[in-house]
Amino acid sequence: MINYNGSIVTETYISIHQNRAFLYGDAIFETLKVLDNKVLFLEDHYFRLMASLRIVRIEIPMNFTLEYMEEQVINLINALPPAASFRARITFFRKEGGRYLPLTNDAEFIVTAEAIDTPLYTLNTAAYEVELFKDYYVTKQLLSTLKSINKMVQITGSIFANENGYNNCLLINDDKNVVEALQGNLFMLTGNKLVTPPLSDGCLNGIMRKQILALAAKVEGLEITEASISPFDLQKADELFITNVITGIQPVTKYRKKEFGNATAAELLKRLNAKIRFS
Repeated sequence: MINYNGSIVTETYISIHQNRAFLYGDAIFETLKVLDNKVLFLEDHYFRLMASLRIVRIEIPMNFTLEYMEEQVINLINALPPAASFRARITFFRKEGGRYLPLTNDAEFIVTAEAIDTPLYTLNTAAYEVELFKDYYVTKQLLSTLKSINKMVQITGSIFANENGYNNCLLINDDKNVVEALQGNLFMLTGNKLVTPPLSDGCLNGIMRKQILALAAKVEGLEITEASISPFDLQKADELFITNVITGIQPVTKYRKKEFGNATAAELLKRLNAKIRFS
């Protein structure tokens, strides 16, 4: 089942050869976690989506309020077989017409969803090795911070990781600084200093990144900084972890010959689950 422009349908019957998302990557999306019929971090997702649509000049439908967005996601979830938790995705794309210059900025949207196994976030302590992906770069620009459907760097990086036996790869920008992982933001702990790259370096403006920054600021003795991370900094770190709204926090156990702990990641994950339970 799919929610297409507010209607629950089995098929959209979108004409692929005329669809701007397919032809030009002219689309913005949000990935959401739904727990017990509640969209986690709803306001953050909504305002990031609205800001992204404005940046790429896609017209926001007048009726697409925060409450409407939540209603559309829950309507779809309720039409699917019951589960405690779901991964949902909202994709906005400009209506058909034009080439690089669209004929209209009016948009349509699709909501899709699938059940996932883990309702609350859990700490994966299994071996998780990463490597730098240096074939292509993330550019230092505003568009890099958006959830657009142009993900060729992440796709080719994922293929590289799979072919070489890595669990994930870290992406670098045009200054050769480490920006993020293939599917999440990066945090690095060295001593009592927790660092994540700034948005100005080109990393995704991640919803879970925002949650972790807020939670980490309340941990006594932990110094929080948004600063550029060089590849050399990684091997001096005590912990590396990756964040996104579906996984929560994924500790990195190994980068090249360096192995890492996960005590801070575990503490932040505990605080994250407590926030979800009591919010």
